Amino acid sequence: MNITGIITAIVIGAIIGSLGRLLLPGRQPIGVIMTVLVGIVAAIIGTAIAQTVGVDTTAGIDWIELVFQVGLAMLGVAIVAALRARRKHRHDTGAR
Repeated sequence: MNITGIITAIVIGAIIGSLGRLLLPGRQPIGVIMTVLVGIVAAIIGTAIAQTVGVDTTAGIDWIELVFQVGLAMLGVAIVAALRARRKHRHDTGAR
């Protein structure tokens, strides 16, 4: 993977992760870097799922693939936010 591919992955990850956060109700206590990482993973997995179920690749925007990606980003953001909240709660209460 060259530098252009890496930059493209980061930009797409930022967009997908941001859309996932935007569509998820409530406030998510995760940072920008984690949002981008969740978006990158969601984009990769969403593309793989779309190809597996037979979604055609088109010259324009692949809307069905985008739905898979954003849905997975929403799920990823929700999971990371829940884990962070749980960890913070344990830290605040002194529980282990």
